[in-house]
Order: sequence, then C-alpha cells, then structure tokens
Amino acid sequence: MLTSLRIQNFKAWKDTGEIRLAPLTVIFGANSAGKSSLGHLLLALKQTVLSADRKRPLQLGDENSPIDLGTFAECIHEHDLTQALGFSLEWRAEPRLEVRDPLSHSKYVADILQIDVSMLADKQEQPQVHELCYRLGESDAPKLALRYALDEKGKWNLDAGDYKLVRTNGRAWPLDAPDKFYRISDQSRARFQNADFLNDLALQLEAALNGLYYLGPLREYPRRIYTWSGETPESVGQKGELSIPALLAARAQGRQLNRGPRRHNAPFDEFIAKWLEDLGVIDSFKVQSVAEGRKEYEVLVKTHPRASEVKLTDVGFGVSQVLPALVQAFYCPPNSTIWMEQPEIHLHPQVQAELADVFISAIQARENGKPRNVQLIVESHSEHFLNRLQRRVAEGELRPEDVAVYFCHRAGEATELEPLKLNLYGEIENWPENFFGDEMADIAGRTLAAVKRMQEQRRDGEYGQGSD
Repeated sequence: MLTSLRIQNFKAWKDTGEIRLAPLTVIFGANSAGKSSLGHLLLALKQTVLSADRKRPLQLGDENSPIDLGTFAECIHEHDLTQALGFSLEWRAEPRLEVRDPLSHSKYVADILQIDVSMLADKQEQPQVHELCYRLGESDAPKLALRYALDEKGKWNLDAGDYKLVRTNGRAWPLDAPDKFYRISDQSRARFQNADFLNDLALQLEAALNGLYYLGPLREYPRRIYTWSGETPESVGQKGELSIPALLAARAQGRQLNRGPRRHNAPFDEFIAKWLEDLGVIDSFKVQSVAEGRKEYEVLVKTHPRASEVKLTDVGFGVSQVLPALVQAFYCPPNSTIWMEQPEIHLHPQVQAELADVFISAIQARENGKPRNVQLIVESHSEHFLNRLQRRVAEGELRPEDVAVYFCHRAGEATELEPLKLNLYGEIENWPENFFGDEMADIAGRTLAAVKRMQEQRRDGEYGQGSD
C-alpha cells in the first residue's frame, strides 16, 4: 500500500508537498487543475518498471503505452529544463523487509520503505537521474538509508550511512549510472562485498508499482457479445474493456468475497450483481454463454422485477459505465492500489452517493477469510460522493485515518493541494472557498431574482388595474 507521495516540478505542480495516501484517498478540484497529473506520474513509473530498456530512466510513453507524457520538457513545470523533476514515494511492504549485512551480521527490519529521485535534463533534453535515495523504516528515523548520487566531477558515489559498504579487492572501478530510475546496476553492486541487499530494495519497489492499476474517465461502450477464451486479465483495462473477461475469470477460479468482517461470502459474479442491485441501477445481472461450448458471452439485465431480461446494450448507459469501477475494486489482487478517474460519471446523484459505500467496502473486504488490503485513490467531482463519506465517518463505519480528502486548485501559475481535515463527526473543519462552485452565490442570486420578478409582476398587475 502506498502511504505518501510528493512531486516537484512536474506539469502544473511546483511542489505538491507530502501527500498522505490513506486506504481511501479522494481528490477533488476544478477541471485542468492538475489532479490527473499525480496519477500520470505514478503510471509512468510503472511503465518504466515494466520496460525492457534498462538505460532509460523514465519511460515517457507513446500512443501504444498506458500513459504518454510527451517530451521531458513538456513534463517539467513551466518547461524549464534547468529545474529537477523530483518525486518521493513511500509504501508499506507486505511482508516486511529484512536486510542482513553478511560481514558485520547486523540486521535491519522494517515494513516502511521510501524512494527519493531527482532527474535533470541531459544535453539531448532527455531525463537523467542525478540522485537516488532509499530509506528503510520511518522517514524521521530510518533503520537504513542510502544515497546514490553524482558528484561535482560527474562520478557516482554510494553512501549507506551506518551500513558500512566494503569494496571488493582489486582496482576501484567507477560506479555506473542506475538502471532506470531506481535500480543500482549489477556491475555497481559487484564493486562491493556486501551490497546484494540493494537488489532487494529494487524488487520491493517493483512489487509496489506492479500492484498499481488505473481506470480512466472514458470507458468503453457496452457490447452485445463479449469474447472470453479462458485467460485471466491483469485488470479491467484503462477503459474497462476487460470487465466481463475479468468477471468470468474470477468466476472460473471460484473466488469468494465478502463486504467486510463478519459479512456473508458470495461468488464473485453474484457479489458484483448484488452491488449493482444495491446501487439501484438494475434489478438483476448475469453473464452467460450464448451456447454450450462457445466462447461468446452475453450480459443480461433486468431493470426492475417485472421487466424482461435485455442485453446490457439495451439499458441506460450508466450501468456499463459503473460496472468497470465495481469489478476493478474487487478483482485486483490483495495489497493493490487502484487509481480511478471520475467513477461517478453518467450516474444519478443517488448512485454517486451509494458508490462511496462500494469503495468503503472495497477497502474493508475479505477474500478467503483474509483482508484484501486494497487501496483506492479516486479523482471525483461529486459532492454526493463526499457527503456519503462524511456520513459514514460520523456513523463510525469509516475511520477518519482510513480516508484522506484533498482539494486541488490553481494558485497563479502553479497548483496547490489542500488537505481537508475530517473529524470524528464527519465534518470538514477547513472547508475551502468555492469547493463545489459558489453554491451560496447561486442560492442568493436565485432568491434575489425571484424577489425582483415578483415585484415586477406586482407592479405590472397594479398598472393593469389602473388602466381599466
């Protein structure tokens, strides 16, 4: 689970400051304020991890990659290539990491890890790592800290603090630039007798980023027929295009989930169908093969108990749009992080509120008797979604520490992220100005307009009576 993030000089962000990431993190803000850029950087880090090119520090992407950030200059705040793009990511390792020094036999154990990276443009305006730091343990008192950085002469130096690195015998060969943005190369590690643990740190980061999934705001239109040949998708896809194959794969695997401790278990497809029913968008939902032995499937729904079964394409658009969010929230592996943009899109306000209950359940759900420990980071414009979260905190169904709410807004040429303080009673103690638009101005304006209109009608009536 990701626990904090900080980004500097990226897109609209001069400096986000430290962002606490809770099991359920919700980011609100105006259009084009920079909310999506936060997730886009994380996705770029993931696609860098998955890339076969070890020498490229940051895979900016193209039209065939999950995210396309353009050029490095386009990524830098105000396109100023003299500035360093920096980011810090903290996460909780499952299970905890244990580092042993084979020479001194010292042991360092913790479940919190952090990476800090600083990149600058080279002469070709491509990203180049200038500093890479890892910390094992809490950031204010780490058990182990190391720094890999370029010095003034352009040479790489490695410092692990209290962990005394010992050079191998022979010539003191120079160290190499990191592989990608996070991995100290095999050749550099071989320069030391006790540096194998550096590979463990890189593997931990890879596991954290490989567990990141993304669902965008634009989702695929429903189909009359879906094809599934038995594969197990990694996720529902960025547009939800693999929602039905994912649901069928989970059903074939016999996965059973519940909505939280001491709740009833249900097969995956029934579990999703029940949520759709509780949301009020349909009465029943099922996925079935068009014929025995075929790999083509159809999705049949009823809009109310007495209605006929129809295909998903023949009901309101909202069902097909919310389905990917539901499936992804419960389909992803345990300990995953899901970044969603506008899951409430095309939904009625009441359903938007109910969707908050779905996501609360997703972070509390259990599978095979064990907590799933799934994390959701949601970009939203829905005040109904937020109102339901506040209500659940007040009712004690959601702990304030399990939710983090932010308001993203422009401040001149930069963007700021304001954390909202949610107390035990579900109240936001520092409600931002114009959070969901200037609602009070609209109410006051409407009232004044109504009074003015009534006065005009009264005058017109009096004038009409006097002319008879």
